[in-house]
Amino acid sequence: MAELPGWYDNDIDRVIVSADDIRAKTEELAKQVAADYAQADSVLLVCVLKGAVMFMADFARALGRFGPPAELEFMAVSSYGQGTTSSGVVRILKDLDRDIAGKHVIVVEDIVDSGLTLSWLLKYLQSRSAASVDVVALLRKPEAVKVTVPVKYVGFDIPSEFVVGYGLDYAERYRDMPYVGVLKPEVYQR
Repeated sequence: MAELPGWYDNDIDRVIVSADDIRAKTEELAKQVAADYAQADSVLLVCVLKGAVMFMADFARALGRFGPPAELEFMAVSSYGQGTTSSGVVRILKDLDRDIAGKHVIVVEDIVDSGLTLSWLLKYLQSRSAASVDVVALLRKPEAVKVTVPVKYVGFDIPSEFVVGYGLDYAERYRDMPYVGVLKPEVYQR
């Protein structure tokens, strides 16, 4: 557990995706997106707050090295509340600040869990006349998927355990960890 900083030591069971692995995979995903959108004038990256903010920042910088130019937008939707599983009821907490008609939209997600929220979000964005809508997700839990959603770019498939770090939280904590780790059940069962 040498990678764990200070107060997290007692809350993290194990690291499942290291900071180095995240960096390498983010660059790989950026290269894939750049190749697929090489003919586009630009892409619009839509970050799903708050969890995807770390991944969005690193992904946007990596994509900038390979092109095409990227514009950034942010949305906040909720289906979790303070729990550890999706409720399936989606609320928009912050909508896009601009029209996306005719834009190539790439939703930047931290994790695809049940797929319920992402499925809703994709339909919502497509209804706003985007030229295309794709998804890049750092993590996916294949065993937890309840609704099949087209996720074109996936960083890592992980087990169906409650994970935190690199933007993922439990009760707004752990987002600042540079890696993804499994949170000990006793932490969220208190």
